[in-house]
Amino acid sequence: MIEYLRGKVVERTPTAAVIEVAGGVGYLLSISLNTYNKIREGEEAKLLVHEVLREDTYDLYGFCEEAERKLFRLLVTVNGIGPATARLALSSFAPGELTRLIKEGNEAGLKAIKGVGVRTAQRIIVELKDKIEAEMSTFSIGIDSSKDPLATEHLAMYEEAEKAFVALGYPAVAARKVVAKLAKADPNMSINDMIRKGLQML
Repeated sequence: MIEYLRGKVVERTPTAAVIEVAGGVGYLLSISLNTYNKIREGEEAKLLVHEVLREDTYDLYGFCEEAERKLFRLLVTVNGIGPATARLALSSFAPGELTRLIKEGNEAGLKAIKGVGVRTAQRIIVELKDKIEAEMSTFSIGIDSSKDPLATEHLAMYEEAEKAFVALGYPAVAARKVVAKLAKADPNMSINDMIRKGLQML
């Protein structure tokens, strides 16, 4: 079992990263927006790993912090929540925000995650509310509202946000409209906030 990978980030998108480890081997990991914002292309990073092994696929999910991986692993124990949906949940909300939604039983907030309907939101709350209290109490996670502008050229950032929405399964036309609306509301909005807010609008 792979516990973590440490190496140079040779590729980085809002949904995936390629880490080159010793020996020139590159590993492709699916990542959340939270992790995306904490690693930089061309720099060394350590990503904690969760492996998903099935008959027809072998996927690696990477996390910059243990709190995020723990939350991911809790989410995938819920019936109806697969790794892709769990990753999307961690892209829609910071770990502290998602933890708070579950602890407070905020069904409406959880429904903002693509693929999570009323019944799934209810299952998340019922199955994880007590576990969240026990499992996540050791982590000092909270809501991080700080902005992290990732690009000097706004156009490049908008294009990257559009690509992120398309990679997450949304139509390109809808993604473009949402990005345009958010850019108009706040031209200096960070890509982090843009994607998070956009996921709740789509």
